[in-house]
Amino acid sequence: MDLILLTVGPPLLILFYIIKSDRFTEPASAVIKIFFLGLILIIPAGYLNGRFVTLETAYLAGITEESLKYLAFIFFVTKMHEFDERMDAIVYGTLISLGFATWENYEYVYLMFPEVDSYYIAILRAYSAIPLHAMCGVIMGYHLGLYYFNEKSKSNHLFLALLIPILVHGAYNYLDQPLNLLLLIGVFIYARKLHREFVMHQKKSVI
Repeated sequence: MDLILLTVGPPLLILFYIIKSDRFTEPASAVIKIFFLGLILIIPAGYLNGRFVTLETAYLAGITEESLKYLAFIFFVTKMHEFDERMDAIVYGTLISLGFATWENYEYVYLMFPEVDSYYIAILRAYSAIPLHAMCGVIMGYHLGLYYFNEKSKSNHLFLALLIPILVHGAYNYLDQPLNLLLLIGVFIYARKLHREFVMHQKKSVI
């Protein structure tokens, strides 16, 4: 029981924080649907990573995984009537990312490394890979939110929404510890700033 909580607890806690930070909370049905959309992405990601990514080229997983999340957002989230303001982009972007990360975490903890202590893997990923996916979702959502809901926005936000998460994810996979953890700290500060900007935008809109 403790192990399953360590496996699924961290992504769900981050999701709870992001959802509750939205002044106009999204419907539970939409939240569940997009979370499971992210979870299902593990299937095509596993296929693509199996064909094109090796241990020596693990950084390429940033391309396959972030591209799939991006396409899921463009083809599914943007068609939803619930998607109607900037913060929604961060909420749904993070839902996709952490839906994906939850199942990926299960595979890493329970299936991929039977010779390694499962508790060690779960704890390690709780402060590394899981926050990485969440922050990539925030960054992607931020730029897509500006692209879709800011009249002054330029089309480069559509490009940055994909490019920055790919670079962050790829750099994280490429670097060894502790450099990749230092990278995460910098990305966390950046993602928190972007999230805070949309939180303040909501407050100003209400006022």
